[in-house]
Amino acid sequence: MKVPVTLRGRLFALLAGLGAVTAVAVAGATYVSVRAEADELFDYQLRQTALSLRDQGRIAGDEAAALADPSFDYVVQIWSLQGLELYSSRPQGMTEPLPARAVLGFSNLHLGGQDWRVFSAATPLRVVQVAQPLAVRQRLAAVAALRSIVPVAVALPLVAAAIWWLIGVSIAPLARVVRAAQAGDANAMNALPTEGLPGEVAPLVEAFNGLLGRLSTAFEAQRSFVADAAHELRTPLTALKLQLGLLRDAPPGPEQDAAIARLRGGIDRAVHLVEQLLALARAEPGAAAASQTLDLAEIARQAVADVQPLADKAGVALQLSAPRPLPLEGDPQALRSAVRNLVDNAVKYGAHAVQVEVLREASGAAVLRVDDDGPGIPPALRERAFDRFQRGDGHAAPGSGLGLAIVQAAARQQGARVSLDTAPAGGLRAEIRWPAPGREAATG
Repeated sequence: MKVPVTLRGRLFALLAGLGAVTAVAVAGATYVSVRAEADELFDYQLRQTALSLRDQGRIAGDEAAALADPSFDYVVQIWSLQGLELYSSRPQGMTEPLPARAVLGFSNLHLGGQDWRVFSAATPLRVVQVAQPLAVRQRLAAVAALRSIVPVAVALPLVAAAIWWLIGVSIAPLARVVRAAQAGDANAMNALPTEGLPGEVAPLVEAFNGLLGRLSTAFEAQRSFVADAAHELRTPLTALKLQLGLLRDAPPGPEQDAAIARLRGGIDRAVHLVEQLLALARAEPGAAAASQTLDLAEIARQAVADVQPLADKAGVALQLSAPRPLPLEGDPQALRSAVRNLVDNAVKYGAHAVQVEVLREASGAAVLRVDDDGPGIPPALRERAFDRFQRGDGHAAPGSGLGLAIVQAAARQQGARVSLDTAPAGGLRAEIRWPAPGREAATG
C-alpha cells in the first residue's frame, strides 16, 4: 500500500535537505578556515619563539629546563656561525638534530622519519632554529576545527525541529479546512473556512465553496421540485382513479360517453402537468444546457405555431413581429418552451389579441416581448407570479401554475432576465431581455 506524501512531510524534507546541505557547506568551510588559521597561529608561535631566543644573549636556566621538557612540542637549536652547537632541545622520539645549515625563514624538512615545520633566524653571532612536527600541528589544528563545527552539528537537529513546528503552524489553516470537510455528511453544503489560508490556497478553497453553493442551490431546487411534483401529481392521479371507477360503473350510453370524456380530459391535464414539470426540471439551476447559436426569431415562430391552434379555438388573434433573424447563444429547447409558455398564457388570459415581438435594441440587447389585452396582473402580485403553482385569483382558464416559473428558470439558464409590466392594451406585457454583448444579465 502506497503511503501518501503529506504537504508537511514534503516541505520538511525539502527544507531539511537544504538545511543539511547548507550546514555541511558551512561546516566544511569553517573546518578549512580554522585549520588555515591554526597553521598561521603555529607559524606565528614558531617565529616569535625564534626571534625571542635570537635577541637574548644567553638562555637562562629556567628557560632551558622548560625547553628541555619532553612533553614540549617544539625543538630549539642554537648554532654559532662557525657551526658549533650552542644549545639543543630534543623531545622524545627525535633521533637526530636539525641540520646546521639553515634556510632563513620558514621551511619544511623531513627528519627522523617525520616532517617538520622550521623557522630559522640569524644574528651576527648565532643561528636560532625552532621546529615543530607537522603531525602535531595537523592534529591540533584538526581538533580546533572540529570544535568550531560542533555548534553547527548541535544546531542542525534543533533547526530541523523548529522547521517541523513552523510548517505545522503554517499549514494549520489547511488542517482546519480538512476537518471541516470531513465533518460534513452527504447533505452538508456548508462553506469551508478560509481564515488564515495562504494566498496560494485561498482561491482554491473559495472556488470549492462556490461549487458547494451551486450544488446546494441545485440540490435545493431538486428537493423542492420533487416535493412540488409529488404534491401536484397526487390530485390529478386521484381524480383519474375516481373517473376510471365511474367509467367502469357507468352503463353503456351517454353516461359512459361523458365519463370517457372526463377521463380523457383528466389524462390530458395530467400529461400537461407532467410536461410542465419536466420543462421546469430542465430549466432548473444545475441542469445541463445544450448551448448553441440559434435564431430567436425562428424560435418565436415555432412557439407561435405551437400555440396557434389554441388561439384559433379561443378566438384570439395571434400576431408575430419578427422582421429579420436575431442570432444569440442558448438552449433552443428550453428557450422554445419558455416562449411557448408566455404565448400560451397570453392566449389563455387575453381577450381578443396577442402580440409577439422580437427585436434588437440600439444598445445591442435582444428582446422578446409578448403583449395581451386581458386583465393583467396587479403590480403588487407580479413578483409572486413567478412562484411555482401560483395562479391568479378569479381566472377560470385551465393551467398548472408553472408557466411563468418555467419562463423565469429558462431565462436565467440562458443568461436573460424576465420582467412583467402593463401592456399598451391594458393587459400584461411579459418580456425576456438578453444583455448586450459584453455585459452580464441581472437576475430577475
